[in-house]
Amino acid sequence: MRFHRSQLRLYLVTDPQLCSRLGLVETVRRAVAGGVTMVQLRDKDATTAERVAMARALKQALAGSAVPIVVNDDVTAAREADVDGAHIGQGDISVAEARGVLGPDKMLGLSCETARAVAVADPGLVDYLGLGPVFATATKSDHKTPIGFAGLAQMIKVSALPAVAIGGLKTEHAAEIRASGADGMAVVSAICGTADPESAARAFSRRNRECEI
Repeated sequence: MRFHRSQLRLYLVTDPQLCSRLGLVETVRRAVAGGVTMVQLRDKDATTAERVAMARALKQALAGSAVPIVVNDDVTAAREADVDGAHIGQGDISVAEARGVLGPDKMLGLSCETARAVAVADPGLVDYLGLGPVFATATKSDHKTPIGFAGLAQMIKVSALPAVAIGGLKTEHAAEIRASGADGMAVVSAICGTADPESAARAFSRRNRECEI
């Protein structure tokens, strides 16, 4: 295993606009201080060179924290920045190509929006799945129809791979996430879009502990 499923418990996905108040690095640093267990650098409009620079800055800021960093959609940036791995979607580079670029020792996450996509995900190449959207979310305008908690639970039953739920999730959803069988929740605006990312992350962490996610 390149990682442990417990690292998906509170998975932060960055957003350049929402992080602009404090800046990317400071937003993430504070969120990790509050209990975030994994970070995905997501900036759809950045170049590979810009993503490499951002990933390296995050790696330096989180040195010693043991919190993994993955880069969304850009396996080349993940490799060049030498972070923990990458996360890709269904319309991006193929899983086999991504694994070839990353090599055998880096993490590879895969977004899945249907049970069929979950079923065909190769556990020999993919480390974890991102499942959703559970709810509609403004942070990803091109997302598919929300699956809800029932859809999430059905998708999780299809594969033994670790899974993190994403899409409009808030602290009050922790119990449903646990009941679905997901290993954790991915959060964007509910942490990045707040004035105090550390406190927001701490509230998620506290609720997760209460629900034993």
